Amino acid sequence: MLERPLCSAALIAAVALGLALPAAAQPAPAQPAAQAFKVGALELTALKDAEFVAPNDGKTFGVDAGPAAVEKVLAEAGAPTTGIRLSVGGLLVRTGGRLMLIDTGLGPAAHGVLMQSLAKAGVSPDQVTDVLITHSHFDHVGGLVTADGKPAFANAKVRMTVKEWAFLQSQAGSKALVAAISGQVETFQPGAVVAPGITAVPVDGHTPGHTAYEIASGDARLLDIGDSAHSSIVSLARPDWVMGYDGDAKLGAASRRALLTRLSKSHETVYAPHFPFPSVGTVNAAGAGFVWKPGL
Repeated sequence: MLERPLCSAALIAAVALGLALPAAAQPAPAQPAAQAFKVGALELTALKDAEFVAPNDGKTFGVDAGPAAVEKVLAEAGAPTTGIRLSVGGLLVRTGGRLMLIDTGLGPAAHGVLMQSLAKAGVSPDQVTDVLITHSHFDHVGGLVTADGKPAFANAKVRMTVKEWAFLQSQAGSKALVAAISGQVETFQPGAVVAPGITAVPVDGHTPGHTAYEIASGDARLLDIGDSAHSSIVSLARPDWVMGYDGDAKLGAASRRALLTRLSKSHETVYAPHFPFPSVGTVNAAGAGFVWKPGL
């Protein structure tokens, strides 16, 4: 069950139904945090939800390379080699009189603290007008419901691609979550302009309707990459390695390299929700791979 600890359908169901998660899947304790910054004239806030350590077990990172190869990459970066630390977070965007939240974290059923981080940003859930979903894995949609299974953002539209909504509806055990949010869901096609200055950018391979979001103001750009890359170390240094969280591993790897190549050339700002909080920085080319340069 825990071979894909961040993404299994069983854990999506657990969060949606408010069930307890197995100990090995529990997030590490995290303190709420909110980091405000600007992209052009737009106000953005990175919100912390949780921290995970994915085991270096050959089932998640470097599935085709093996734990020893992953350990070598981690050691070369000066990081702990027994596991891969991952953050979970969301991004708040104020644009055109709307208050938009990209992804919702784990939710209270899995001890996510995004709501507390939202409060630190001075925002209450009822003020959120739109929730944009990159994809429907539980660490991105769990926070759509409260601890008692009610919609967490009662006044918001919940927006995702047509394919992603169909994918969520097809998942075993997701009925409670689907029922809770179905009246709020509004779908769109890949590449759509979903709000002034926000465009959905398809990144194939992770889930059927996975999308990034490009946020633009004047000449300034930021791309929320969703789960295009998970580790700021391993995913960038070896983008072609198989990622166990990807539904289509070959397509996921190809999309990851193509996106990282583009970002290393454009030098636009990146928000990567699984990179170390506040998860904002740039991607730079390094040898056959890439490196992460954090910084607002």
